[in-house]
Amino acid sequence: MAFGSFDSSRHQGPMAEINVVPLVDVMLVLLVIFIITAPLLTNAVKIDLPKASSSPNITKPDHIDFAIREDGNFYWNGEIVEKESLPTRFALEVKKQPQPELHIRADKLAHYELVAQVMSVASKAGLMRIGFVTDPTQ
Repeated sequence: MAFGSFDSSRHQGPMAEINVVPLVDVMLVLLVIFIITAPLLTNAVKIDLPKASSSPNITKPDHIDFAIREDGNFYWNGEIVEKESLPTRFALEVKKQPQPELHIRADKLAHYELVAQVMSVASKAGLMRIGFVTDPTQ
């Protein structure tokens, strides 16, 4: 209670209530200051930028489906090829614009050595885009 008593037998401890009126006054003053100064802080410069209209050039490069079977046979877009003809075929494909992508599809039991050799021949010929095609269901 905020009132004291003249009775000394009922002596109470110090008053422990917090007076929040000054705190509310300070907060209201700060709120008013921020409301007034906030619009002054936004400086906008109006610029008329040119409008550009362009359509994206959607030309997907061709791709080469290259398959390596378990028995060591190579297939170029479904047609069987010999290992010796790969450098000339890759060299012809490199000259095309845009350069085609090489999609390597190897059997699960195919030797990694064959895959590495094909990748080496393709990169030596200058083929830049080489990727692996996998089947997640197997």
